[in-house]
Amino acid sequence: MEIWFLGTSAGMPIAGRNVTSIALRMPQNRGTFWLFDCGEGTQHQLLRTPFRLSRLEKLFITHLHGDHLFGLPGLLSSRASLGGTDPLELYGPPGLREFTESALRITGTHLGYPLHIHEIGEGTIFKDDAFIVEAALLDHRIDCFGYRITELPHSGALDTKLLAEMGVSPGPVYGKLKSGVDVELEDGRTIRSADVIGEPLAGRVVVVLGDTKPCDNAVELARDADLLVHEATFAHELAEKAEEYGHSTARQAAETARSAGARKLLITHFSSRYKPEDLANLEAEARKVFAETDAAIELTPYEIIRLTDRD
Repeated sequence: MEIWFLGTSAGMPIAGRNVTSIALRMPQNRGTFWLFDCGEGTQHQLLRTPFRLSRLEKLFITHLHGDHLFGLPGLLSSRASLGGTDPLELYGPPGLREFTESALRITGTHLGYPLHIHEIGEGTIFKDDAFIVEAALLDHRIDCFGYRITELPHSGALDTKLLAEMGVSPGPVYGKLKSGVDVELEDGRTIRSADVIGEPLAGRVVVVLGDTKPCDNAVELARDADLLVHEATFAHELAEKAEEYGHSTARQAAETARSAGARKLLITHFSSRYKPEDLANLEAEARKVFAETDAAIELTPYEIIRLTDRD
């Protein structure tokens, strides 16, 4: 799994930074990606990545401010024009359906795929056999959600070295053992799946927060996350302005990560007053509180590492 920032600027784009959108590359066996927010220009940014719109599976909107939403109608239309036929699941606050359906209706846009719009509340909003997504309200000027994406545990790796030592050759037997089925060999021996499968692999937890002041729900959503994405609109010298507009400073983002016991923090949503060369100062401010912090760089992949894979 990887996370890509398609925009890291707050409010409006500047030279070198687009407005908010984040792509989450799902595991290879799924072959899809998810988007979080869709600011203006998102589909242009996607052209500079390996992602294909036809493989977009889910799109989560944190809130209905324009810098997180105005790219949505165009992206939905382009997905159809590019041959996307698989259903697309769209999640977000109340009002998202009216905005989306009005934009498509007024412009006469026809989508050649099913679009399922889910206006959400707090709690579990999606679950399948591999992932759970939970949402909670944050503290912004309008309703704004944060999302916690939990990957469910995977079965352990097949011990092929042990099987080779036992004289079991690769083939369909390996597949049965990997799936948890005990196998009786032609020579009469029975190989128990539990004896040749390693310990289950813990799933990863990724938390993507929308715009917010420091709040309890941000900490709870981020509890023990492998990766936390948190806005850092201002440097801490502008903490009063951040409070007034419902945002956080870089230091406050780091304090949330520390309180939650997160393992990695990526800060984003930087005020347009900060040029690309200024972001190192915001990063340094956060690192004084939480060392494992990076200021997100657009169009750069960040691998999401399992706890069991860490040194």
